[in-house]
Amino acid sequence: MTKNEDSRHLGIWEKYLTLWVFLCIIAGIALGRLFPQLSESLSRFEVARVSIPIAICLFWMIYPIMVQIDFRRVVVAGKTPKPIATTLIANWGIKPFTMAFFAWLFLGVVFKNFIPQGTALEYRAGMILLGVAPCTAMVLMWSYLAKGNMAHTLVMCAVNSLSMVVLYAPLAGLLLGISGITIPWGTIAFSVLIYICVPLVAGYSTRYVSIKKKGLGWFNVHVVTPLKTVSVIALLATLILLFALQGYVIINLPGAIGMITVGIFANIIVVFVLTYIVARIIGIGYEDAAPSAIIAGSNHFEVAIAVATTLFGVRSGAALATVVGVLTEVPMMLFIVWLCKRTKWFFDKNVRSQK
Repeated sequence: MTKNEDSRHLGIWEKYLTLWVFLCIIAGIALGRLFPQLSESLSRFEVARVSIPIAICLFWMIYPIMVQIDFRRVVVAGKTPKPIATTLIANWGIKPFTMAFFAWLFLGVVFKNFIPQGTALEYRAGMILLGVAPCTAMVLMWSYLAKGNMAHTLVMCAVNSLSMVVLYAPLAGLLLGISGITIPWGTIAFSVLIYICVPLVAGYSTRYVSIKKKGLGWFNVHVVTPLKTVSVIALLATLILLFALQGYVIINLPGAIGMITVGIFANIIVVFVLTYIVARIIGIGYEDAAPSAIIAGSNHFEVAIAVATTLFGVRSGAALATVVGVLTEVPMMLFIVWLCKRTKWFFDKNVRSQK
């Protein structure tokens, strides 16, 4: 990959991304409050509990990233055991259990006197369902912004999707003490198709045809550069939609949202830091360590929402907790991206030793 091809400078969009995110959150909440009929209409467009408007925004967020991936590196990434093993262990051997611990700590101990016991148990169940569902799509954006290895990130998205089919129900059942949890096959299949497969095919086709006909230089200038801006704008549009659809909970239940958010954030930080440090210890470079730790910290909220509403009902505390996961995902992961970029020096010694 050439230096020009790997350039991820997004100008004013990336430089002031935190500001745009804040403004979009406010805009989304305002839209949802001022035009409730709009959010009600948008919420009807779902397939297997996956919002079609959000899916469209996510496509335009992920497709520009897929276009930039050199797919020869995907093959190499698939043969690299350390990052894959690190991510799998963090996702399935650590994060579900730490989330269960923090759900108990904050909702069962720290905030015990502020929440009815039955409600607290439902909130804890929702947090656990979030912790057991590893993210498979939006991590592409977070890894991209953190300047991680996109080939490795893509491989891990595929591995997470496959492992979720086998491991989600047993782990969720174990931690919740519920047997016979039904895997949301439709949600998993449709989200993988719309978030990964379609952008992947579109990105590969665009890259292959453009480079073959016009050359790599033309491709970088006339395809990659404009699409970088499209990707960030799609991220911001996704935020507006998410908060327009679900942001009402922040207004209606700010105390509960705050208490649930503390537990989710604590889990993200602990799992991220642990994975990051382990990656450094075992000699993984920054470009692979960053996406490994980012993937470990993030969650697949569609799957968690689908299971929570099936098990506990649409208006349950468990469903509310998974919605909090939706609303906090982007701001929290942008903080993690910032943390990655600020601590890249932590892996300099690894890079020198590999050379």
